[in-house]
Amino acid sequence: MGMNDATATFSALRPRLHGIAYRMLGSVAESEDVVQDIWLSWNAAEHSAIENAEAWLVAATTRRAIDRLRAAKVRREEYVGIWLPEPILTDHGASPEDVQELAGDVSVAFLLLLERLSPEARAAFLLREVFDVDYAEIAGTIGKSEAACRQLVHRAKDQLRDERPRHAVPREAHLALMRRFAEALANGDFPAIRSMLAVDADFSGDGGGKVTSFPKPMLGGQRIAQLFYAAHLRYGTAVEVRLTRINGEWAFLRYIEGQLESAQTYVTDGEKILSIHVQRNPDKLRRIEQGLQGFAA
Repeated sequence: MGMNDATATFSALRPRLHGIAYRMLGSVAESEDVVQDIWLSWNAAEHSAIENAEAWLVAATTRRAIDRLRAAKVRREEYVGIWLPEPILTDHGASPEDVQELAGDVSVAFLLLLERLSPEARAAFLLREVFDVDYAEIAGTIGKSEAACRQLVHRAKDQLRDERPRHAVPREAHLALMRRFAEALANGDFPAIRSMLAVDADFSGDGGGKVTSFPKPMLGGQRIAQLFYAAHLRYGTAVEVRLTRINGEWAFLRYIEGQLESAQTYVTDGEKILSIHVQRNPDKLRRIEQGLQGFAA
């Protein structure tokens, strides 16, 4: 394989590699670092000795992401407040190839569930269930037997099953609920806001120690409704909620006095809002702002 062919091969597979790394790490910046590392390793590799370029690149990316995740888990133990994945704006700012790779299950809620798995279990689960990699290839990637990999995936599915939605919510139903909720927020309609929140809804915010946020999840639809209503009373028409798609799902960008204040993703059953994840960390919002600026330009 010549250098031009090698470059073309890597470029074609880059969105897939980034998709693996992002699902492993929940961080765009770290995912890009992993893919860049693999690009350097790929350039230095003896391509004539590689039988399957895709398998080689997927395995190398996964191993590097496992190493990164081990280190990240240590850092996240010292993270100020609640850690939430870095959101990706999938309306604007992402290439068509990246959007396609993010079209599968990559919601913020799903990435948070994956945080419960060990790095090896997370890799095995993602490779099998999201990227449809066979067990022989998974075994070679993470250095375990096929039987051990099957067991890892089985246990991961059991561990995640109780927390994942039993039935997929149609996008139309999710969008309709989001539109009604956005209208209620804009009007400061407290009864309507409260009525759309499940009684046992939960709210989590990530300020990263940079901006004020709650140190632990807020529980209860009534309390969450009061929180949103308080923002309306404080800021009035200076608050603007824009509907967009984040990580492949309908979500909100909230602006206060024209400045992006948060990216909000919602878990619903199509009728009620069950969970809200609010990303307020400026470092994690910066890429969204850059993407919007690039699109406007």
